[in-house]
Amino acid sequence: MITSVNPANNQAVGQTETSTAAQIAQIVKEAHEAKAAWKALGVHRRVELLRPLIEAFKQHGEEIRRLTTLEMGKPFTESRDDFNGEFHYTEAFLRDGPGYIADEIVFNSDKGQHRIVYEPRGVAVCVVAWNYPFTNFMWAVIPNLIVGNTVVIKHSEECVLLGKLLEKIMLENAQLPKGVFAAVHGGPEVGELLSQQPADLMFFIGSSRTGHKLGQIAAERNAKVVLEMGGSNPAIVFEDVDVDAVAQNIFRQRFTNCGQVCDAIKRVIVHESIFDAFVTKMTDQLKGLKIGDPALETTQIGPLAAMRQLELLESQVNDSIKAGARVVIGGKRPEGLDGAFYLPTILTNIKTDMRVWREEIFGPVLPVITFKTIEEAVRLANDTIYGLGSVVFSNDIARARHVASLLDAGFVDINFGSHWRPCTPFGGIKASGMGCEHGQHGFRELCRMKVVAE
Repeated sequence: MITSVNPANNQAVGQTETSTAAQIAQIVKEAHEAKAAWKALGVHRRVELLRPLIEAFKQHGEEIRRLTTLEMGKPFTESRDDFNGEFHYTEAFLRDGPGYIADEIVFNSDKGQHRIVYEPRGVAVCVVAWNYPFTNFMWAVIPNLIVGNTVVIKHSEECVLLGKLLEKIMLENAQLPKGVFAAVHGGPEVGELLSQQPADLMFFIGSSRTGHKLGQIAAERNAKVVLEMGGSNPAIVFEDVDVDAVAQNIFRQRFTNCGQVCDAIKRVIVHESIFDAFVTKMTDQLKGLKIGDPALETTQIGPLAAMRQLELLESQVNDSIKAGARVVIGGKRPEGLDGAFYLPTILTNIKTDMRVWREEIFGPVLPVITFKTIEEAVRLANDTIYGLGSVVFSNDIARARHVASLLDAGFVDINFGSHWRPCTPFGGIKASGMGCEHGQHGFRELCRMKVVAE
């Protein structure tokens, strides 16, 4: 059995059976047996079978939102917003997916025709993280099923009850043939067992450390991987901006979900002339935030997802403080709360060898550093093993676009632009990932190309 724990009070929420090695092997075997027939249905029939899931998930919305808050500590208002917002993506996947993988004519003349046919790879093993538990599940499962892959998914051990519920909704409402979709449940040992099974595609959302291991395993069997991993996104703030507006934007991008977001802003590089004003504005926004029980509508900051996350964050911050970082606000656990809570924190006097700079900080902590020149800002921004995303704030659009061209990242948002669209590929470089999700590019990542020449 595996026990789900509420990080707000460290009390057990419930238990579910852990999948055994024999069960995992049988599930993957059935996925292989089902893949030819699932492919043969064609994309439009697959979409027809999947479309009822939208209403089914909406009908279970209250339970999904409740378990999200109970199991990983997301404030209920954020759980509600995340759940409601995800359907924009699912509806777009079902609407646009068939066109994304339609045959592509690359040569056509009186001498013949060449087509690229996008076919399913086969069995997709999916392992996803806890920070956006409903969204991560849907982004892994629905596009894979649309393109014709069969799916075996393992959700995080931090939200096993929600994973069990999502599996139940899928199996009861999509009328999928046996073996087309299945889930396994448990801790890291179950993920290890699943990753060792023969698969044609490995789809992963989670930490860079785990993603690298899965990528190595996939490489041994020449399986395709799509890895969406960690990030340490920089925000470069030039001197010509509206400091108040930028600070509000960075607050949302850093402290939403208690800072547990792969592509959150995790480092701010601000021009020295506005450093004091920027830090003051950021600090003002952190004062008086309601921290506590995530089930309450009034709560703005909940706990981290687990005590182990809190302990890691504390060690990263404390080591940096010992090395000279200055705590402007926060920097410790709040008084009177027993769960995995940490005060929203701003750190200055940052050196680039500190852990809060070198490592991914998955919690409500924001290091802020100054720069003088464009060259220095770009060097600091690229000074990371990660390459998921970045943001540039400047009223000089030509300068912002120039800086964007120099950044090592899978995406760059300029000012208040947002890369979040179902049609836009999402993925990183370096230690942040391989491949992408969403849009035509993301759907084709899940397929194999076949050239048909006539």
